[in-house]
Amino acid sequence: MQSPFANLSPVAKNLLIINIICFIPFLLFNPAMTDQVYNLASAHYFDSPLFKPWQPITYMFFHGGWMHIIFNMFALYSFGAILEYTMGPKRFLIFYFVCGLGGIALQLIVQAFEVHAITGSFTIASPDLEASYLAYGSKAQELYNIYHSSMVGASGAIFGLFIAFGMMFPNTELLLMFIPVPVKAKYVMGVYVLVELSLSVSQVQGDDVAHFAHLGGALIGFILVKAWHLQGPKDFQH
Repeated sequence: MQSPFANLSPVAKNLLIINIICFIPFLLFNPAMTDQVYNLASAHYFDSPLFKPWQPITYMFFHGGWMHIIFNMFALYSFGAILEYTMGPKRFLIFYFVCGLGGIALQLIVQAFEVHAITGSFTIASPDLEASYLAYGSKAQELYNIYHSSMVGASGAIFGLFIAFGMMFPNTELLLMFIPVPVKAKYVMGVYVLVELSLSVSQVQGDDVAHFAHLGGALIGFILVKAWHLQGPKDFQH
């Protein structure tokens, strides 16, 4: 039986394998040990006592549950190979990581403005002490959540790939679940961005998805495609 990785390009294949390996703690460790691993690897606000300098890289390889990793890895499997073959392995790898970094960068910028709106500064004194948050009264819980929330997932990088595919292969028809007819890539990616923009602005109660990270990855993907003058083979553009 042929391996499911047989037709994958080398960089996309290795990225997919690394993500799967990093999901192992979620499967094998008890919740306490999993929390310890994820606290070290997931991305935190830069002034948080939980922040580590490696987190803007490691957060891309850990996921918060089955649906999270399945969605991201299916997208990497679906779009990674054709983008890697078109860009070349080295440029594809750079593109992937820069989009991932763009995702966390926008998320941190938004968090910084949220902290500034509460405190008048981008940092607080002694963020490891509970009293530092209680000093802000009704905003204490909101401030605490910013400092102690974390972000994991390859979604920033994946949204960069979405945008690149939609721009480089705009008229490629995609079959989507629950939609009985093929839809061109440029329309699918456009709708994705509009949905993420709407969700990021509306801030629905109970929504713990880092939508600004998705938008950051998409924005960097758009900029890189334009800056590098990337385009797919002409047969796929018309």
